[in-house]
Amino acid sequence: MKRFDLGALRAIFKGDRQADRVVPPSGFTAQLTLFAAGAMAFLAVFALALSLASGRLAQVWGQELAQSATVRIVAPLDQRAAQTEAALKVLQTTKGVASARALTDEEQEELLAPWFGPELAMENLPVPRLIEVVEEGEGLDPVGLRLRLSAEVPGAVLDDHSRWRAPLVAAASRLRLLGWISTLLIGAAVAAMVTLAAQAALAANAQVIAVLRLVGATDDYIARAFIRRFTLRALLGAAAGTALGMIAVVLLPDAGEAGGFLTGLGFQGWHWAVPLMVPFLVGAVAFAATGAAARRTLRELT
Repeated sequence: MKRFDLGALRAIFKGDRQADRVVPPSGFTAQLTLFAAGAMAFLAVFALALSLASGRLAQVWGQELAQSATVRIVAPLDQRAAQTEAALKVLQTTKGVASARALTDEEQEELLAPWFGPELAMENLPVPRLIEVVEEGEGLDPVGLRLRLSAEVPGAVLDDHSRWRAPLVAAASRLRLLGWISTLLIGAAVAAMVTLAAQAALAANAQVIAVLRLVGATDDYIARAFIRRFTLRALLGAAAGTALGMIAVVLLPDAGEAGGFLTGLGFQGWHWAVPLMVPFLVGAVAFAATGAAARRTLRELT
């Protein structure tokens, strides 16, 4: 029983009817392996979806917020238009600024609608005028621009989104890490469940194993039968769980533009190929776990 893994791997695809009779075709171990592999594969699909979506979200937030800034014109109504024009002239001559434009009243009303309702009248509120700044190249120098604005446009306040960007990107990155950690824990849980099921099956068939040894069967031969049966059970259960998980991801409601984080939760493009690897990974985990359990249990039954 020192080296049987390669032969066991070949036996999974080749098969051996006589060896398959060593492992009972039904019983609680079969249901336990199928259910555990299916449930864990289902959860793994969602963990992968969360991780990949969080990665996309961190990239989008980092790129979009890093290439944009906002200038607020906080001034009396009679000076707001003049200061807005002055700020736009400063921005037009600032290195790293691709474009700058003042938002219209309608655009600002749309931004405030979620908090104040659609019937908001801008003239009744001391809302500052907003200027959208799009950066280019290496971006603008926020320190230098603030000094210029403070000298030429007293009511201008620059927000380069740095205080928002870093926490958002960090949160999305941690969610991605959490998704991968969850996937690893799911794999560990599959290994534990398959190990327990294999040990239970081996212990339940102790008398059969003793008879097989008497007639000349080697421990390698016996172990390969258990490895084949439990690996195929895990593959079947994981394939069903993965299919159900992918269907559930497809059926997730579209949150639309108002969904925030929920928008884009799932798989996109080539990421749909990632969950297809789950059954094979579960099968590999079951193969290794059953092999280790078989070696240990057969030694104990000697």
